[in-house]
Amino acid sequence: MIHTGASSRARAAALGGVDVATLDAVAAAAREGLLGRRKHLPPWLLYDERGSELFDEITRLPEYYPTRTERAILARDAAAIVSTAGMPLEIVELGSGSAEKTELLLAELSAHQRHVTYTPVDVSPTALDAAAERLRRLPRVTVRPLVARYPDELGLLHAPAAARRLVLFLGSNIGNYDPAGARALLAGVARSLRAGDALLLGADLRKPASVLVPAYDDARGVTAAFNLNLLVRLNRELGADFDVARFRHVARWNARRSRMEMFLESTARQRVVIAALGAAVTFARGERIHTESSYKLTKTAIRLLLARAGFRVEARWEDARRWFAVTLARRVS
Repeated sequence: MIHTGASSRARAAALGGVDVATLDAVAAAAREGLLGRRKHLPPWLLYDERGSELFDEITRLPEYYPTRTERAILARDAAAIVSTAGMPLEIVELGSGSAEKTELLLAELSAHQRHVTYTPVDVSPTALDAAAERLRRLPRVTVRPLVARYPDELGLLHAPAAARRLVLFLGSNIGNYDPAGARALLAGVARSLRAGDALLLGADLRKPASVLVPAYDDARGVTAAFNLNLLVRLNRELGADFDVARFRHVARWNARRSRMEMFLESTARQRVVIAALGAAVTFARGERIHTESSYKLTKTAIRLLLARAGFRVEARWEDARRWFAVTLARRVS
């Protein structure tokens, strides 16, 4: 049983800055994911303040190609992307992070518009603070950050817009959803947009395991620390007593499902108490918690996914190695 109400408020007060709604969402995710037969936790739990810092470090690792590859595409093709989307534009970004790559598009757009409204949406207040600070250098851009977990809170897209809206979903975040979940999320975006609005989708393309596995299990162990930090978060926010030293990071390529998978594997038989759930969880040696999947798509799969969600592909940009694709799709009238 999840202890809500007064106990949530008490935990929020003790943690100083973590809101009750977030604590309850963390508790609900832990109850659903850890008290069943197949243990799993949603990837948004990875992005507390420390997790966001670690992920920023991951994006700079030599093994982790997605961020720099997508950034190179945006740097090269920002003008073509903005022109194809059609101006004037308002920008909404799901899973914005620190907006390091998005700055390239906003700088291009602000060179042609007197005023640009940018709404970054993320589960991490830390990342949103970094985005707002970064974009201070663009005086024509107004930043309206929003802490939210999508697709739960896509209602923000129903708000009136003064210009055509371009929704960004970059960083291959779509790969964190299974095919049905990805289609449902994008269909929700499509339903929330007006005719003429568009989506810019960044997707990691399928490639050899020799490239993929090191990107999720780097030599310095930063990704391992990022994954293990999830247990630290549960200890802090739910009063759990995970012994982090008795878990290890595991990353594997699932060729059949075309996805990278991350797990936390118990290295011993153990019992973990989660006070906020009023429950204990047992782990066998070698038992795993599935923490993230990252699907690697083909260009055909991207086109079909968008079509089934209610979008029509208008343009696509790739890097020279064809490792990553940025696709602009228009809402079907």
